[in-house]
Amino acid sequence: MNLKLLIPFKIFAEKTEVSRIVAETPDGSFGILPHRLDCVAALAPGILTYETKEDGTVYVAVDEGVLVKAGAEVLVSVRHAIGGTDLGQLHEAVKREFLKVDQREREVRTAIVKLEGGLIRRLAEFQHGR
Repeated sequence: MNLKLLIPFKIFAEKTEVSRIVAETPDGSFGILPHRLDCVAALAPGILTYETKEDGTVYVAVDEGVLVKAGAEVLVSVRHAIGGTDLGQLHEAVKREFLKVDQREREVRTAIVKLEGGLIRRLAEFQHGR
């Protein structure tokens, strides 16, 4: 299989002759072998594992995203990715980096909702003031 791991604005990894891939979904992990049927899967934050003859088993901490297998091509698109060899360190990186980003995004969403609410109130006051 050919694996391409995409993050916003660049290709994180591009590998050929991948013999297996294991990915995490919200429903649990699943494996992909070269002759598996085509599929699409939503990915949960976790560890993506792939294996090649050249590199052996490689672990990549990934944020949520999507995996698409079409023929021999496997595309993985995620918001963040961190490579490494030590699973303990990758697990900590996932918790530290990805959960921190999720918290910031929640704070931004809360601020946007407050701004939208204020704008709607002011528009309503303006319209009633006519």
